[in-house]
Amino acid sequence: MIFTDTHTHIYSEEFAADSDAMMQRAFNAGVTRLFVPSIDSSSTAAMYALEKQYPENVFLMMGLHPTYVKENYKQELEHVEQQLATHKFYAVGEIGVDLYWDKTYLKQQQKAFKHQIQLAKKYKLPINIHCRDAFDETFEVLEDEKGEGLFGIFHCFSGDFEQVQRAISYGMKLGIGGVATFKNGKIDQFLNEIDLQHIVLETDAPYLAPVPYRGKRNESAYIPVIAQKLADIYNVSLEEIASITTANSKNVYGI
Repeated sequence: MIFTDTHTHIYSEEFAADSDAMMQRAFNAGVTRLFVPSIDSSSTAAMYALEKQYPENVFLMMGLHPTYVKENYKQELEHVEQQLATHKFYAVGEIGVDLYWDKTYLKQQQKAFKHQIQLAKKYKLPINIHCRDAFDETFEVLEDEKGEGLFGIFHCFSGDFEQVQRAISYGMKLGIGGVATFKNGKIDQFLNEIDLQHIVLETDAPYLAPVPYRGKRNESAYIPVIAQKLADIYNVSLEEIASITTANSKNVYGI
């Protein structure tokens, strides 16, 4: 079985002590395709180093994370543009709106989100959306940009069924991770009403580890745990979940 982790921060400092072992655990678990989102310019060098070390397994995105949209966001967007113009990427991400921690920069977050969607269209790339406590504000931008050239993944999707339908209408697949295994995760209650063609797997490592690892450091090797939860929800084999979600990831990322 081949599994794909469509969103993993494997360059995180939380993996500094055992990065090689962590990667080998993922490969041993069949997770051989790892897509890595950018946060801001400070993460670029570490991402490039990982890509150089694992060129057959690590695929990079470039973008400015919404919680890193501050006073200097225009400079950060210039960095995104420079990297997109000079390096191969498989998505623009992670980008979006986050109002969980701070609402101070909402307008700037929306401007940065919109600008990066337009960059994705320019380079014919998918987007990888981060949305936390901000569905209305995120959908507002997507509504403006909907149509030809807009497609990607709604990372760590946590909305209700109506929001699922709206996300799909904008050309998005749903990134399902450890939250689907939580007792209070809620999305597992209606997930089987969503066609598997709209689903991809992710960890968001080192965050949001699935049960039974909840509260500990997450890593890409746990993708099969999430996949097994989906197999139970959809009443299909683990092999089918692996096959369909990896095919879906190929449709989005083009590789």
